[in-house]
Amino acid sequence: MSKKIDVGIIGVSGYTGLELVKMLINHPIFNLAYLANSTGGVSIDELHPSLSGVCELEVKKADVDECSKVCELLFLAVPHKTAMAFVKPFMKNGIKIVDFSADYRLTQDVYEEYYCEHTDIENLETVVYGLPEMFREEIKKASLVANPGCFPTSAILGLLPFLDKRREGTPIIIDAKTGVSGAGKKLSEVTHFVNVNDNLFAYNPFFHRHAPEIAQKLGIDFDEVNFVPHLVPLTRGMLSSIYIQTQGSFDAEELLREYYINEPYVRVSKKPVDMKNTAGTNFCDIYVKQKGDLLFISSSIDNLLRGSSSQALVNANLMMGLEENIGIPNIAYVP
Repeated sequence: MSKKIDVGIIGVSGYTGLELVKMLINHPIFNLAYLANSTGGVSIDELHPSLSGVCELEVKKADVDECSKVCELLFLAVPHKTAMAFVKPFMKNGIKIVDFSADYRLTQDVYEEYYCEHTDIENLETVVYGLPEMFREEIKKASLVANPGCFPTSAILGLLPFLDKRREGTPIIIDAKTGVSGAGKKLSEVTHFVNVNDNLFAYNPFFHRHAPEIAQKLGIDFDEVNFVPHLVPLTRGMLSSIYIQTQGSFDAEELLREYYINEPYVRVSKKPVDMKNTAGTNFCDIYVKQKGDLLFISSSIDNLLRGSSSQALVNANLMMGLEENIGIPNIAYVP
């Protein structure tokens, strides 16, 4: 049996932290050696009663030195700006990091336009974007990986195979729907049950923070990406409907299958995809349909897993020289 690798999580209070714990409990190589949040003084099953009788590890107040003594790799599941303050000292201590925040996903100028001043330019220049289908070999050598946003994961994977077929300069339209868990655990008027139940609405159309992330990673001008997210009255799941103008004659489904033929976590569907078949898994299901020069791409992921925690675990596996599928969920929550 391979030697155990001690890992930690800072930010276990939220949904993504919970999903990570659930996967790491049964991981054959990673040993969950350190759990922390901003306050500590509680056990993980007190924070998440669903873990009662399963995991009772202590949750400590986050401390860089204490974590560095026991962990080789850290999952950092804290908000933007907070992440930067942790990454700098952890990197100096030689700890590998998978960061869930937006702090290292964008170039400095774009980040500061949409978030806040960046205080760790040094690490921003060496970070690797954690989408394995694009940067697998770079992730294997990385010390710091920026885990992608959920909407960008869904949109980028749908668009990647067809960039060469897109008519240059034409708009990309991304109409995306997400479950309420994507907004996190913190209560707000927008995510209040009374507002979400039996309701459907768009938010931050065209200027959502994930739009520049999509544009930047695809190498496309931001003005050509028209991204509109919607909140739907579901707990988890994400569905992106993408429309692009293409040129030339080609079989879109054949091209899609060929592009992802060696990718274990992308499934090509002959029917329009849905949220249920990817819920609870790391899969991205993609369907494509042509109508003349118009291409419709439908992409489905679990926003908490492929859009966050299971993708982070794939990245961690790669960073530590393991097979990327170790401990990764692949059975959907059906029915």
